[in-house]
Amino acid sequence: MRHTQLRSFHAVAQRLSFTAAARELGVSQPTITTQVKSLEEEFGVELFIRRGRRIELTEAGGGLLDITRRLFADEKEAADFLNETRGLRTGHLRVGAVGPYHVTDMLAAFNARHPGLYVSVTVGNSRDTLRDLLDYRTDVAVLAHVDPDPRLVAIPYQRHRVVVMCPVDHAFAQRRGLRMREVEGQRLIVREAGSTTRRAFDQAMRDAGVRANVVMEIGSRESIREAVAKGIGLGVVSEAEFIPDPRIRALAVTDAEIYTYAHVVHLRERQNARLVRAFLDVLGGLLGASPSLAARSRRRPPAGSPR
Repeated sequence: MRHTQLRSFHAVAQRLSFTAAARELGVSQPTITTQVKSLEEEFGVELFIRRGRRIELTEAGGGLLDITRRLFADEKEAADFLNETRGLRTGHLRVGAVGPYHVTDMLAAFNARHPGLYVSVTVGNSRDTLRDLLDYRTDVAVLAHVDPDPRLVAIPYQRHRVVVMCPVDHAFAQRRGLRMREVEGQRLIVREAGSTTRRAFDQAMRDAGVRANVVMEIGSRESIREAVAKGIGLGVVSEAEFIPDPRIRALAVTDAEIYTYAHVVHLRERQNARLVRAFLDVLGGLLGASPSLAARSRRRPPAGSPR
């Protein structure tokens, strides 16, 4: 069994695609196929079930994936350790985030402290971002909501007020705010179910006894902004994510405190990994806390906060 065989298997198992694995490793697809096939033949096991163009992990493949996840996480940690002995002048920090707005300040501060380190950021929805962290594809994640999980440590970072968007020709456009009861009967354009902003606003409507009149569900902030600009309805967005637009007004909700949150999350088992520690030390500075205070805050993950 060779390291290249395990690396090829791991890439395919993570992506469930020989093509994507080859692209990730920078080799040809036949090379990946040969490596995986030789591993299967060497041990007389089937690691993947091939169903036309689709592949699935067998039970043996799933078990091996659990091992290779730990193996390559340890390999990266070893590289991080060796890099730290040189003063963290080189290395690769992988960050997952639910949006660029929550992570920009952290990245700027980290880069200023460690200019020689390479940072890559993967932006996705909450489910994919959390899965990447649990699968060791990222080192830290920035999430709006974290359910209690003994595998995770979550550090509260920021909260942002939720605002209502309306087109400039709407009756609300000349006002600075509105009350929750005024939302009733208005046509609403919302994010997909599970969106942190939608959950927070839905809860506020329930608390106020307001019935929602949802006319459209859209999976991106940018598309919601365009729909609002065209007069289809009112939209809801985190204030941090609102981009000034002459076609749109942003209104505060004056009788309800509606927020989305940002948490920095990492695996509990990796809290002493060098790059993770370096990132958390920078975070501690942003929070106005000493490194020791930041460390104490990491010991116990908070309960899930409102989404």
